[in-house]
Amino acid sequence: MTASAQAAAVIREALAAADVEWEEPDDGTFVAVLPGQARLRTTVALSVGEHALSINAFVARRPDENHEAVYRWLLERNRRLYAVSFAIDALGDIYLVGRLPLAAVSTQEVDRVLGSVLEYADGSFNTILELGFASSIRREWAWRISRGESTANLAAFAHLAPESGDGDEDAAPAQE
Repeated sequence: MTASAQAAAVIREALAAADVEWEEPDDGTFVAVLPGQARLRTTVALSVGEHALSINAFVARRPDENHEAVYRWLLERNRRLYAVSFAIDALGDIYLVGRLPLAAVSTQEVDRVLGSVLEYADGSFNTILELGFASSIRREWAWRISRGESTANLAAFAHLAPESGDGDEDAAPAQE
């Protein structure tokens, strides 16, 4: 059995044991959905190559504002991360990416990597939103309040809510 076939077999076993939704759209490519709190679900792709396992998970779209502060915060976080790091694509969208040598692929290591991806994506999500989308969040608050809509899923951003009577009645909802 080749190293890549062996790694793929280990990943199948680890994903089955992790009790998460997953599929294998191509031989050696796995897509798992990790449930979270702040970010309700994080999709992570594990791709077995000839020499390494690639890890790739979308975290957030390109920030609307405050790019420098968002990217600086991500880079500062990278110093403390295990197995993956924050990266941006050509559009500025934010990902967690990593690479492991196939020799390091074990059920325990796959579990650690999945845990890291979940912790970093979920744990960073609200900060990324607050730094990069504060104006949109404020508009969303105002729009929902002006129409009597629920603000339950904005609770993490209560400090960005407009003061009573200060909302922009004509504000459009945030486009996410």
